[in-house]
Amino acid sequence: MIQLNIITVGTLKEDYLKEALAEYKKRLSQYARVEEISIKEELIRNEEDRAQVARALDAEGEKILSLLPKDAYKIALCVEGRQFDSPALAGIISEASDRSGKIALVIGSSHGLSDKVKAEANLKLSLSKLTFPHQLMRVILYETLYRSFTIIAGKKYHK
Repeated sequence: MIQLNIITVGTLKEDYLKEALAEYKKRLSQYARVEEISIKEELIRNEEDRAQVARALDAEGEKILSLLPKDAYKIALCVEGRQFDSPALAGIISEASDRSGKIALVIGSSHGLSDKVKAEANLKLSLSKLTFPHQLMRVILYETLYRSFTIIAGKKYHK
């Protein structure tokens, strides 16, 4: 069974998002072992100060890099990443799982990810050109992963 390591910055606050995430984690458990690690978002006192934002991203990035399994296929979610349809993403996940048996996915803070984390990634992935609330993106990622595994398994979830 494949190992999924999902590294996120920040915590979920709304109960409805926690419930949705729990449902997709449960569904995913039939296809993969899922370990989610959340790190604390760095405090930025002045959102307009690019230097403060850069320092925060660098600090978060160092923590993320220390948590990435070295032998995993690494996927960084970022706005400049590539977009795929669901079957194509399922193919990438299937291929990555066959290669190493481990996939690590990273969701940064609302300010994104450090360049060092992006450089470490095997794939920079964007799930949409649309902008979503940071916390909702976790649920979207889990649903996308579940959909990918059902496609790989030949289930009828994906239409």
